[in-house]
Amino acid sequence: MTKMTRRDAIVSAGLAAAFGLSSRLAIDPAFAETPLEPAVGFRKYKVGDIEVTAVYDGIWRKPHDAGFIKNASVDDTKAALAAAGQTTEFMPIPLTVVVLNIGGKLIMVDSGSGVGQWQPNATNLPGNMEKAGIDAKKISTILVSHFHPDHIFGLMEKGSNTAVFPNAELIVHDVEYKWWTEPGRVEKLPEARKGLGTRIQNVFPNWKNFKLVADGTEVAPGVRLINAPGHTPGHAAFHVSSGGKQLMISNDVMYVPALLGPHPEWQGAYDQDGPLAVETRRNLVNRVIAEKMMICGAHFPFPGTGSFVKDGNGYVFTPEAA
Repeated sequence: MTKMTRRDAIVSAGLAAAFGLSSRLAIDPAFAETPLEPAVGFRKYKVGDIEVTAVYDGIWRKPHDAGFIKNASVDDTKAALAAAGQTTEFMPIPLTVVVLNIGGKLIMVDSGSGVGQWQPNATNLPGNMEKAGIDAKKISTILVSHFHPDHIFGLMEKGSNTAVFPNAELIVHDVEYKWWTEPGRVEKLPEARKGLGTRIQNVFPNWKNFKLVADGTEVAPGVRLINAPGHTPGHAAFHVSSGGKQLMISNDVMYVPALLGPHPEWQGAYDQDGPLAVETRRNLVNRVIAEKMMICGAHFPFPGTGSFVKDGNGYVFTPEAA
């Protein structure tokens, strides 16, 4: 049997789309070439004049859970992982944080999981940032995609909730901030989210370095906030453009591409509005494909960057090599 290369997968998907074929293609075999954890915990690349550094925080070896995908079974998710060449022993959910260097100014997208506050083995962000030559004290701006633990716990010290980046400007979609900090919100949350909601309400309204922005706002030179709701009410992606090159920092829109690439209609347990998350996912990935841009995601295989092509009603994702 001839092994399908990355190029073969992309070309085949493109031909299938061109001829209107709806048959499913094999997941790009590049997945099988992606190690569970990287040997080197950072990767630098350029988008025009903007330097992007992907920094590995850790991985959640999530036990299989019948509720993880609302409209798919554990057998379905295991089959998708197997087709992608990934382990089926557990659900692999890595976490990568992006740091942009724009004219010497350091801008971080989300803050990681807080040195084990999210998962016990997700403790690698500070060390890998140092290895990448990034001085955390010089980060001037943090773009916050949404208020889930693996994206905001790095803003707060464990136990004391002391600000880890007290001098950085924290930029977030106004819808996300207002939803989580609304009086009475904690009482409306599911039991599993009450602790998170309480921590947010006890801490964030007391900080003076939050800047609330709307959809389409240029949050840094060449970087715009893109409204991408569904996963949370004000979930945001960030579009990076420089020198004719583009990158979509998608955060949790397509959080496990081995599953949601071939099955974009699947709704995750952590999607607050499942149908809206599906609509957002399709719209954002279709734009990425139409404009031939790179895309990265917080939970993509490290270094979290790659490209999509259409495949019938789904997509084929090609990750960049670690």
